[in-house]
Amino acid sequence: MKRRWISWWIANMMWIILFVAGTVIVWTREVDGAGVTQTPQLKLLAFIVLLIAFIFPLIVQVIWLIFNFKANKHVL
Repeated sequence: MKRRWISWWIANMMWIILFVAGTVIVWTREVDGAGVTQTPQLKLLAFIVLLIAFIFPLIVQVIWLIFNFKANKHVL
């Protein structure tokens, strides 16, 4: 039981670190890989794309959380 929760927290921390790193990269870069100068609007669009990319892992983490809660109730 405890191993399941530790794994869940480690996975959450990994996704949070990746999201924060991606956000920092998006907001601090002046020019993207194609050589386009990044305006605030383009940075916002890139951030929205990053958010959309992280929706799937968020859904997986929520399902995993629900599974952990249900498994935890059966043990008690």
